[in-house]
Amino acid sequence: MTTPSLRLHSAPPRSARDEGTQRIAAIDIGSNSIRQIVADVSPNGTIRVIDEMKAAPRLQAGLHETGALGEEPMRLALEALTRMATLARQLGCKRVEAVATSAVRSASNGAAFLRQVREAAGLRVRVLGGEEEARLAFRSALAHFDLGRGRAIVLDIGGGSVEFALAAEGIVERYVSLPFGAVRLTEEFLSNRPAPRGVKKLRKSIRDDIRRVLPVRDWRGAELIGSGGTFTNLAGMVLARQGIRVAHSVHGTRLPWHEIEHLLEVLQELTPTERLAIAGLNAARADIILAGLAVAAEVCERIEPRGFVASAYGIREGLLLETARIAPVVSDPGEGRERSVREFAERCHYEEPHARQVQRLALQLFDALGARIGCVAADRPVLADAALLHDVGYHINYQKHHKHSFHLIQHADFLGMTPDEQTVVAHVARYHRGSVPDRLKHLEYGALDRATRVRIQRLSALLRVADGFDRGHSAAVEKLKVRWLSRALRITAQPSAMAPSVRLELWGAARKKGLLEEVAGAPVEIVAPDGTIIESDDGE
Repeated sequence: MTTPSLRLHSAPPRSARDEGTQRIAAIDIGSNSIRQIVADVSPNGTIRVIDEMKAAPRLQAGLHETGALGEEPMRLALEALTRMATLARQLGCKRVEAVATSAVRSASNGAAFLRQVREAAGLRVRVLGGEEEARLAFRSALAHFDLGRGRAIVLDIGGGSVEFALAAEGIVERYVSLPFGAVRLTEEFLSNRPAPRGVKKLRKSIRDDIRRVLPVRDWRGAELIGSGGTFTNLAGMVLARQGIRVAHSVHGTRLPWHEIEHLLEVLQELTPTERLAIAGLNAARADIILAGLAVAAEVCERIEPRGFVASAYGIREGLLLETARIAPVVSDPGEGRERSVREFAERCHYEEPHARQVQRLALQLFDALGARIGCVAADRPVLADAALLHDVGYHINYQKHHKHSFHLIQHADFLGMTPDEQTVVAHVARYHRGSVPDRLKHLEYGALDRATRVRIQRLSALLRVADGFDRGHSAAVEKLKVRWLSRALRITAQPSAMAPSVRLELWGAARKKGLLEEVAGAPVEIVAPDGTIIESDDGE
């Protein structure tokens, strides 16, 4: 099965829209924060984000003790919702859908608060049950991740509750909601005792309930998709430690689940004030991050997930999809990523024949050389994307177009591509020509950890040679034959049937072989079809 034409893009507001497009606002009144998204939804399912707004009135604060929403959180929430309603009207929204979750649902004065919202902001708010929250979170995940194989758990940690969606091959078995939100647990376990002792007591308290909803025989080894601020902050902290600068979002960051335990151990030794200095951690979440991580850690300890990935999308995106009556379906693995990369290239008016040819030759080199120079299987799609996008910088200017490619890719929105993968793709495209990667001269490259830099070097070396073999943009080379000799690495070009000559391509590859020689640790010979070894000049 394949996905519908669902695409989330960022764009400035537009006065004129395509015929049939409707502008919709979705507002999620959560227990910790309130979030709004305004988007244009076209008849074919395209979703174009117009604007976003966020506030953090923390409606859950004090609710555990009093059973009611506090006056100050309600005041802040009303102010935020009035601003959001005004924005929706000014942007010409045809529909505004607002929902409230755990805090409003469980508060004794929740209904009274919603009457105030209607009077002050003109919004009719629907209160979601726990399973409805889980369903919307899953709907959002289904639109952004490949859930068509194996078992997956979508875990959404809010301020007042935590929701689970348990699915196999994209089909939900059940939804579960538990009262383990980050604000609620912080107030109950971490406000009046040392953090290490509080975290230990918290985890022990929730362990049995998590075991009850996650039978090991069914869910051990499942893919875990984490939705909500706990997971985006977790991803941000890990990426910051790796030196990866994220242009837009940490969405799609894939992490080993033991990182949760590691960060939990580090952060519980710090005060909330000391945590403010942790790169990648949002200041507004420094006091409740321990509770969220503790819940995530217990879930991971229970199921030992085969993969763990952070999602920047949640209930409000699911609500937007529901309001627009778009039903995302299970996609084939990688299909969403391939489509979004191609569509980005098309928006940049890329030269498709050349890009496809370079991609084809780069993958031939990868298949022949990758393992020998230290590449792994996960590097192949990264190289494929970098090859397809390497010249998108022409969209800005020919001069230094490789640097323009870097910035365009770094700031693009791709489905199914993790931030670290996007960083590598951008750097590999940047180094397809010009100077080779240099840790001291190139600030963005130098800020990366050593493993990422080495990965970029290897893939850039392959892309540079592949690009050289299409120097004339004529697809003259049909195939590359690679042999490891005792004295050198030999790459022989076999021309296509229609090519009058491959002299220009041989010259182009010979000029760009230097980085591959460095990576391979051996001389590289570029060889003509008749066996002549092409001598290189000084190179780029």
